[in-house]
Amino acid sequence: MRIALIRHFGSLKGLARASFQELRQFLPRRQAESVVAALSMSVIAETEHARSEQLDNPESIYRACADMKLSNQEVLRVILLDTRFRHISTVENTKGSINESLAYPRHIFRPVFGQSAFAFVLVHNHRSGNPAPSEADIRLTRRLAEGARILQIDMLDHVIVGQSLEGRPGYFSFKEASLI
Repeated sequence: MRIALIRHFGSLKGLARASFQELRQFLPRRQAESVVAALSMSVIAETEHARSEQLDNPESIYRACADMKLSNQEVLRVILLDTRFRHISTVENTKGSINESLAYPRHIFRPVFGQSAFAFVLVHNHRSGNPAPSEADIRLTRRLAEGARILQIDMLDHVIVGQSLEGRPGYFSFKEASLI
């Protein structure tokens, strides 16, 4: 039955994105609950482990936000870092619609100052799985990078979380692309 579920949802990642109601079409209540719990715990464990590492490169940031790959809407987070680029906290800034999350620089900078972070990383997901930035993503990143420069805060990166495809990483890094 497990293989049939993976086939039906297209992949293990597709199965992990399935809602409880979708799983109930194939499984009894307790089994559906167990599948949802097991997949959720796996992602949470991966995320927690990654957050204990130094978050100074897009790969470590991507691992620290692995749970975002499963979200059914766009989510924008601000990861606050200390002077050694270690995780202080993660602030979920906005939840958007299926394909858009509205963000304002004042809302993004507020937790950076409030928690006296040395640096921050902006992270959001693309529900489609394609991590390529939109024009709106590029405009927001440029505004934030300029604001961070003026405020003398280190904006380490802006990472878009998506899915790995055909040897490509499942993320886009504005820093790697020299856009900040």
